[in-house]
Amino acid sequence: MAVSTRVRDEPLTSGRTVASAPARRAAAIIPKNSIAGRALIAVVAITAFLASLTTGAVMLVQAAATDWQSDVAREVTIQVIPAAGRDVEAEVRKAVELARAFPGVTEARAYSKEESARLLEPWLGSAFRLEDLPIPRLIVLRVPAGASSADLAQLRKTVVEQVAGGSLDDHRAWIERMRTMAGTAIAGGVALLILVFTATVLSVSFATRGAMATNQAIIEVLHFVGAKDNFIARRFQHHFLVLGLKGGAIGGGAAFVLFAVAQLLSSWFAGTAAADEMAVLFGSFSINFPGVLAVLGQIVLIAAVTAATSRHVVNKTLQTFE
Repeated sequence: MAVSTRVRDEPLTSGRTVASAPARRAAAIIPKNSIAGRALIAVVAITAFLASLTTGAVMLVQAAATDWQSDVAREVTIQVIPAAGRDVEAEVRKAVELARAFPGVTEARAYSKEESARLLEPWLGSAFRLEDLPIPRLIVLRVPAGASSADLAQLRKTVVEQVAGGSLDDHRAWIERMRTMAGTAIAGGVALLILVFTATVLSVSFATRGAMATNQAIIEVLHFVGAKDNFIARRFQHHFLVLGLKGGAIGGGAAFVLFAVAQLLSSWFAGTAAADEMAVLFGSFSINFPGVLAVLGQIVLIAAVTAATSRHVVNKTLQTFE
């Protein structure tokens, strides 16, 4: 008892003297290569991988939707329906001449019958006898992005009146749908990221409590010799920050590899009808520089959340030791 009383009566001297030893051997508080630590790295790697995939996919969809909306806003299409006894080629040439003479139309390009049929290959296949079908002939027009609905209505009226089987579609009804789809994808991605970070916080909380329970005797000795709560919390925070960075780097690196493989596969199959349609819908499957920065920032954020969660749990738990 005398020894214990003396230690408690001299916190300034013995506290500084003994606390310096744990500072030199801080790794003994939490083993670096424990099974729980490796398991936590795996959990953080999985969550970082899912978060990186979600962020990359959301950015791909948003970029593709923005490009698609921009193209749709500047394009209108004239369709000429073939019919028995109708000279489709003559009607197509007439429609092209009308479009080029119309104010505001900067370009008019008629698709050949083969090009029109090729657009249906992703759905009907190349073995289907498309020549037996009345495939509409398409004429794509380029108009300014700010073209008014009144101008397009006049062009539609002119086409219907002067081109047999002709009709005009400005595609602008699809723009709002694309905005809704892109907004839904972004909202879903944000919700998934919230779930991923919630899972990370819960996993780190359980791992921290487990580590403190395993090393409770060491923590009590450190308290006894004068170590402050802040000192112990910093050791746990540093330990779990390193684990978070390792897991985040593994998961983020795996996501980068997956995106690189997807880009490589898309380049291999480039030129096919299916690949062209996928490129139109989702782009080139490559994330740009802002996307890379977002994923890297996400890895750092996951590590920071891991460290902050660990420190918070340690401070809460240490209060129960007093």
